[in-house]
Amino acid sequence: MTDAKYDVLGIGNAIFDVLVQADEAFLARHGMTKGSMALIEEARAAAIYRDMGPATEMSGGSGANTIVGLASLGARAAYVGKVRDDQIGRMYTHDIRAAGVAFDTAAAADGPATGCCYILVTPDGERTMNTYLGAAQNLTSADIDPAQIAAARIVYLEGYLWDPKDAKDAFVKAATIAHDAGREVALTLSDSFCVDRYREEFLDLLRGGTADVVFANEAELHSLYQTSDFDGALKQLREDATLGIVTRSDKGCMVVSNDGVIAVPAHPIETLVDTTGAGDLFAAGFLFGLVRKTGYEIAGRLGGLAAAEVIQHIGARPQVSLKDLAAQNGLKV
Repeated sequence: MTDAKYDVLGIGNAIFDVLVQADEAFLARHGMTKGSMALIEEARAAAIYRDMGPATEMSGGSGANTIVGLASLGARAAYVGKVRDDQIGRMYTHDIRAAGVAFDTAAAADGPATGCCYILVTPDGERTMNTYLGAAQNLTSADIDPAQIAAARIVYLEGYLWDPKDAKDAFVKAATIAHDAGREVALTLSDSFCVDRYREEFLDLLRGGTADVVFANEAELHSLYQTSDFDGALKQLREDATLGIVTRSDKGCMVVSNDGVIAVPAHPIETLVDTTGAGDLFAAGFLFGLVRKTGYEIAGRLGGLAAAEVIQHIGARPQVSLKDLAAQNGLKV
């Protein structure tokens, strides 16, 4: 196996985030399920946007947020995702490259606009997402560069890719190339509603070895195994996955592997503002720990630190250098 050009390469839906603080009445008025991610069409996207108050707009997408977090920690990072060659698509491309991420996926010259996610943040910090996939759903196997995939130590895939059929094919192609090159594949389950849609396929990815590392939160874990018994679900995950990491909000995380089960406490915060991106940034910190071979406990602490930073402000990307923040907290790696 040759040396890796990248520590982690992520593949995901390239989505521009539109965030606004809203009350429960707004969610009810638009028939939204609090805390969920719903796929929407262009007309519904326009209706939601019209009713929103002043918004914060920035580049997003689950996998991209993770990759930007990794770059902020000092990792060599790359991203594959589809945007349209439109104003928002050009902003997206600028933002991810400015964050120090290699982003070479060709923009679509025609077809749907760059994807957007309309995120409503309620006073308790919970985020409710409404995603218009747009150009992101046109990511295909042709956008997967075998040499680039093989040059990454870990290929990180988001479960949301399972919604568009062509993106699913791109996901499987990338995983195959990575394993053929002796690399590892990590998967985030993304959302409990996503797991509801593709439970058996996700289980096949774990049990069949397509994914070596899997990230899930408690809701996703319960959905995956259709049980409210956390300990039972965790035991099942340990049997199905080579390495499984389950985040538990303020209770920290659990890491399960052949070596056993490790509990890592959450990093303390002062004020919860917006949970958008918490899981994405946790994955960034943990993956950074993996590529730096810190051991699972330090990787979990890095994940907790990155998640703690992002939930204390609006938006799903870090506002300070995570590398500096890690050093300030005794986690210099």
